[in-house]
Amino acid sequence: MKLYLDTSTPVTLVRLDDREYHWESGRTLARDLLKYLHDCLVENGKDWQDLSEIQFFAGPGSFTGLRIGATVVNTLAEQLNIPLYNHRGEKVALIMPEYGRPANITPPKK
Repeated sequence: MKLYLDTSTPVTLVRLDDREYHWESGRTLARDLLKYLHDCLVENGKDWQDLSEIQFFAGPGSFTGLRIGATVVNTLAEQLNIPLYNHRGEKVALIMPEYGRPANITPPKK
C-alpha cells in the first residue's frame, strides 16, 4: 500500500493507494499524526507492515508542519525499510523540507 502525506497546511492530506483523507490537524499534528495514520491504515484493514512506499510533499508550506511530517516519513521509511519519494516522484534517502523562504525565527522573550 502506498502512503502519500502532505502536512504543509493545517489540513493534513493522507492518501493510501486511491483513498484520500483530510484531517484538520491544527496544533495537534505532532501529538496525533502517527495515531491518525494508523487509524487510516486500520480502516483499510492494513497495518504499518503493509506500507510499500511513502511519498511526501516537502513544501513550501508550514515550517512546523513540514518538519513534523518529514520526521515521521523519514522514520517510517527507515524503520519499515521501504522506498521514500519526494513530491516530484524522485526516490530519496531522506526528505528535507523545502520551506520556500528562510525561517522566521524570533528571539526568545526572556
